[in-house]
Amino acid sequence: MSPRARRTRELASPLAALLAIVLAGCSSIGDFGELKPSLVKDDIHAWVGQEAAARAGAPISAANLTDDERTLRDLAFPLIEPPYDRQRWNAVVYEYGWDRRFRRRLWIDDPTVYYAHLRGAFFSSTAARYSRLSDDIRNDIVRIDPFFAIARRVVDLDRRREASMHSVTDLSPAEVFDAQARIGENTLVVGWVQRALIGRCAAYRYALEHLAVAEPAAAAADVDRVLTRLQQKIAAYNLVAAPNFADAPGPALARAASGGR
Repeated sequence: MSPRARRTRELASPLAALLAIVLAGCSSIGDFGELKPSLVKDDIHAWVGQEAAARAGAPISAANLTDDERTLRDLAFPLIEPPYDRQRWNAVVYEYGWDRRFRRRLWIDDPTVYYAHLRGAFFSSTAARYSRLSDDIRNDIVRIDPFFAIARRVVDLDRRREASMHSVTDLSPAEVFDAQARIGENTLVVGWVQRALIGRCAAYRYALEHLAVAEPAAAAADVDRVLTRLQQKIAAYNLVAAPNFADAPGPALARAASGGR
């Protein structure tokens, strides 16, 4: 297949999805800032693990995702995605990881960006800015427990998987590669969320401090209390060591589909 034909095929799915949204005359986001159920498919966030592995220069598994691994990636995405991207009309592109520019922005550690968004045209009043900051922090607080509950289960099952690999004597090299690569992907996803949450808190703190100077309001004290709760929650969860993500994606290795099927 020619490079041009391959590129056309890669673009077909996202273009078709966007066309469906436009023709329907509606946003891809539901009432609670989540992707509409009609647009959600299995493995919608499979790319999260692959992206984490690519960034670390680690292998990528060709094995199917388990139900827990799929849920891990689904719950990870809202915690690594910038809060202000949840209301985009084309959020389906972001959910599926189609937009490479979006993926690159996930790795930018700049606490000033969130505050710049709060000062933008979407928020017409001081009250609206404090309200949005508080809502974003509270949403993260609600999402943390479900994510780390599934993360603990996945980490525990991966330990059992490693033990099983030592006791099963007839595993093929491809099976060993896929299992080890998947354990690595899962660990990197959890580490990515841990890192992202620390960055989120830094961005929220920066926004609150600068907003309190630029537009002082009684609401600042309430937001500070909510942000402290978020920081305490994050401090209680430290399941894996901090991942060594490179400044640019490394040479991730993926087993060819024909290698062990």
